[in-house]
Amino acid sequence: MKKRVVVGLSGGVDSSVAAYLLKEQGYDVIGLFMKNWHDDTVTISDECPWLEDSNDAMLVAEKLGIPFQTVDLSEEYKERIVDYMFREYKMGRTPNPDVLCNREIKFDVFMKIALSLGADFVATGHYCRTSTSLSVRDGNDRKIYHLLTGKDPNKDQSYFLCQLSQEQLSKTLFPIGELLKSEVRKIASEQGLITAEKRDSQGLCFIGKVRLPEFLQQKLAPKDGAIVEVPASFSEYKMKAPIFSSEVEKLEYLSAKHTYSINDGKQVGVHHGAHYFTKGQRKGLAVGGTKEPLFVIETDVDENVIYTGQGKSHPGLYRRGLFVKNDEIHWVREDLKLAEDEKMEVVARIRYRQPLEKATLHRTVSGLYIIFENPQSAITEGQFVAWYKGAELLGSGVIS
Repeated sequence: MKKRVVVGLSGGVDSSVAAYLLKEQGYDVIGLFMKNWHDDTVTISDECPWLEDSNDAMLVAEKLGIPFQTVDLSEEYKERIVDYMFREYKMGRTPNPDVLCNREIKFDVFMKIALSLGADFVATGHYCRTSTSLSVRDGNDRKIYHLLTGKDPNKDQSYFLCQLSQEQLSKTLFPIGELLKSEVRKIASEQGLITAEKRDSQGLCFIGKVRLPEFLQQKLAPKDGAIVEVPASFSEYKMKAPIFSSEVEKLEYLSAKHTYSINDGKQVGVHHGAHYFTKGQRKGLAVGGTKEPLFVIETDVDENVIYTGQGKSHPGLYRRGLFVKNDEIHWVREDLKLAEDEKMEVVARIRYRQPLEKATLHRTVSGLYIIFENPQSAITEGQFVAWYKGAELLGSGVIS
């Protein structure tokens, strides 16, 4: 009897080719389009109109001769993703809705719907791979699922799946993980799929490109505040490291955020809400006349102040470490979980597309410190850090 796979057809080329490949491999394939958003007032309509996407998904299903239906998950999406985004921005953090969308919507709500339709697996058009191995513990064989980077280094999307669990991976297929993007487009073109030349969607998972200030203004009112420029000669940057009385004290020091007061620089402009900005941001400040562009180096939503520095090498952008609280640590490879006082050499990234950087994980009683070999730019609270051994993603956590 054929194994049944439900494919999340998004109306893009990647999921279209995923569905085609699965059908060719002999699976019983069903296409499902997720409708996650009703409010078009805050989206740039020609970037990701869901009606056009659902129509394209339906045409692909017709071409492939597979059943197709649309599921409305907008209520769950609002509760689990949109409300979460508002909460995070209000606290001055920068959330990553795409990572949450995969954990909470695609591989939870959507997966449960798929399994209720008799599916053995769920498949998506992500550029990543899985493999399995057997682990013998207490005399019992246990299957381990490995989440691996995609073959195309320019499209690897393993970072977006960094919160998946062993159970979720056991029911998931990534048919295009071994392909390059160019190969995916070639297959779509050869099969006459309407999505072959379609541009990749940008912006929020299943919403599209959002005008972020307008989006946030639904809940977070604009409020004028000062833009302060902090000089590169700021005294805190010049301080020598203290002598540490313990390893944890050293980890705390290396992971500590730079702190500022409004008197540590000069006011160079006015913004309309500190919670609309994020570390490392350059656009949207509307401040001219500086020798080098201004970058956001810190935001203070309590005092409604944005601190900036000139140039991408400004010392306020950089630090060596970060911290993940106990309840925000997630291990894809639960069998490799660190115990208190254990360390692990890894490579890690703090944002999608960032090159992997050498780092050391340090497990303490309060959480996980990640100390990089080289200082990292714009470590941002609310974003996810993901750590790897070679091509395998081992775990992730929310940056505190």
